[in-house]
Amino acid sequence: MKKDDLIQKWLRNELTNEEQAAFNTLEDASFLEEIIQEGQRFKADKHISIPSFESLNNRLPSKKPPQTNWLLVVSKIAAVFIIGLGIFYFFNAKQVNAFNTQYAESKTITLPDNSIVELNEFSHLEYNSNTWKKQRSLQLKGEAFFDVEKGMRFDVITKNGIISVLGTEFNVLDRDSIFKVSCYEGLVQVNYKNKITKLPVGKELSIIKGIEQKTSTILSQPKWLKNMSVFENVLLSQVVAELEQQYSIKAQLSIQNSDLKFTGAFTNNNLEKALKSITLPFNLSYEIKNKQHVIIWDEQL
Repeated sequence: MKKDDLIQKWLRNELTNEEQAAFNTLEDASFLEEIIQEGQRFKADKHISIPSFESLNNRLPSKKPPQTNWLLVVSKIAAVFIIGLGIFYFFNAKQVNAFNTQYAESKTITLPDNSIVELNEFSHLEYNSNTWKKQRSLQLKGEAFFDVEKGMRFDVITKNGIISVLGTEFNVLDRDSIFKVSCYEGLVQVNYKNKITKLPVGKELSIIKGIEQKTSTILSQPKWLKNMSVFENVLLSQVVAELEQQYSIKAQLSIQNSDLKFTGAFTNNNLEKALKSITLPFNLSYEIKNKQHVIIWDEQL
């Protein structure tokens, strides 16, 4: 006979001797007997009623312990891990702010600490805004003027070196074979190939094709901010290269003396005037073939 049928007959006191013996072998028999005995301890004037089979059955301890759903557990752990990973990524991911300039274009950039960057043409600047409060660091390709708010260390990272300050005004040029840092206020530290150079106000560090030179400047800010390119004792070939950059042209230089050096400036908004500024001091000639091609030559050739 089934267990449930035995219990129901036991509750009705209808078990045969054989069925009683079978009932006594049940694991729940002692528990059921205890319920009856406890009920009989009440006084006779109390209403005694035997609980129904359904209520007793619901109170019986389960023979099988609940099984763990490991798939559900693993899913919950994975969900917690993914959420945690997402939170970590959100707060630590690199949030890149990037700026680019094209020909005859400049940009004024305000950094999170209110430092100001004037980005010259054909330049690229980027920084991570998520980590800025912990590390004032940015990357530069090209040329930019910096007006840095006082605070913790401020790093400008270029392919040729790292410029570090706490709060100052300085200009960085990192283009092709030219690396130049000029200090206009405060103190600038330049790390070039693990060599540290400190530049006070009015000093410049120029490294051109690996040749290092430290010079002075009386300017209060770089001339390119006023749409001018200024040079002091610079090879004419390098001046012409800057002319190409400023006007997005190709210039052909044919001169007898390749060691000619230029001190002066040219405007960045008028090609004809710029060419006159470069050629007149050396009695050179020039011709503008079209908007993208210029020839400069020595008539003695």
